Amino acid sequence: MSVRPYRDIIRRKSRQIHVGDVPVGGDAPISVQSMTNTVTGDVEATVAQVLALEEAGADIVRISCPDVEATEALRQIVARTNVPIVADIHFHYQRAIEAAAAGASCLRINPGNIGSMDRVREVVKAARDHGCSMRIGVNAGSLERELLEKYGEPCPEAMVESALNHARVLEENDFFDFKISVKASDVFLAVAAYQGLADACDYPLHLGITEAGGAVGGTVKSSVGIGMLLWSGIGDTIRISLSADPVEEVRVGYEILKTLGLRHRGVSIVSCPSCARQAFPVIKTVETLEQRLAHIQTPLTLSIIGCVVNGPGEARETDIGLTGGGKGNHMVYLNGVTDHKIDDERLVDHIVELVEAKAAELEAERAAEDLAKAS
Repeated sequence: MSVRPYRDIIRRKSRQIHVGDVPVGGDAPISVQSMTNTVTGDVEATVAQVLALEEAGADIVRISCPDVEATEALRQIVARTNVPIVADIHFHYQRAIEAAAAGASCLRINPGNIGSMDRVREVVKAARDHGCSMRIGVNAGSLERELLEKYGEPCPEAMVESALNHARVLEENDFFDFKISVKASDVFLAVAAYQGLADACDYPLHLGITEAGGAVGGTVKSSVGIGMLLWSGIGDTIRISLSADPVEEVRVGYEILKTLGLRHRGVSIVSCPSCARQAFPVIKTVETLEQRLAHIQTPLTLSIIGCVVNGPGEARETDIGLTGGGKGNHMVYLNGVTDHKIDDERLVDHIVELVEAKAAELEAERAAEDLAKAS
C-alpha cells in the first residue's frame, strides 16, 4: 500500500490572479493579509498602520472605504505605502468605482449586493480600466435573505451557493480576475463551506475565520480552522481576524504557515515550557529573544532548551541551539554541533549576535545563488 509522506501538502489547483504585484493562487506562495482598524479618512494614522503591517511582513492590506472621505483619503494612502491595498466595499457601488480610480489593487465586494446589473457593469469596467482584481466575500452573518429562507439557517450549502451566485454575476460580465472567501465565526461551518467551494470551482480562495475573537482565543480558533484547510491543500491567501493589534494578525498568519512548512519568514524558535530542571529562566529568555529578533526576515531555526534532557536533540535539528548547563555555563550549538559555552550574563546578547550573523550569512549565500542563476 502506498502511503502519502506525512509532511506532504498537495495544494488544490486553482487559477491565478494578481493583487497588485502579488500573485494569488496557482503555484504562488500563500500570501498573508491584514486589515487596518483606523478611520480611513485619518490619512496619517492609516498610513502609519499600513507601514507597520508592511514591516511585519503583510503581503496585502485591506482598508475599509465606507464613505467618500475614505475613498478620497485612499489615493494618498496608496501613494505613501508599498503593499497592494484592497478596498473593502459594502453596498455602495460608487465607492468601488472611486476606490479603483484612487489606486486600490483589489475590490472586496459582493456583486449581488450593489444593485442593478448596470451598476455591476460600471464596477467591472472600473476594475478593468484600473487593473483591479476583486474578492467576493461571503460571510455567514450576512447571507442573503432568500438563502436563509431556503436553507433555514447559515449552512455550508447556503454559503457556497451565495459565493457561486456572486461569481456568476462577474462571469456574465466577462470578468474572471477574482478570488472568493466564505467566512464564518464557527470553525466547523467555515471549514465545510470552504471544502464545498473548493470542489465547486477553481478560483483562488481567501481563507479566514471571521470574528475569531481576542489575541489568544482568536489565534487558537484561526489556527485550527485555517490549519485544517491548509493541511488539506485548500487556500491561497489568508487573513487572521483578531480583536487585537493588526500586526499580531500577520505574525499569527506566518506562524501557521511556518508550522505547516508552507512558507518561512523570520526566526522559528523551538523552546521548552521550562520546569525545575531549567538552568536559566527559559520563559523570560524566549520572550526577550522574540522581541529582539523580530526584525529578522531570513528563515532560520533556533532552539532554546533549559536542560540537557531534550536540549541536545533539539539543537541537532536547528541552525543555532542553546542548552542549559550547570554552574551558569550553557552549551551553544551551531548547525547542530556543539561549539562553545556561554555564561548567564551574556546569554541573550550572544544569541542575538549569533542569529544576526547567521541571517547575514544565509542572505549572502542566497544573493550569490541568485547572481549565479542570472549569469
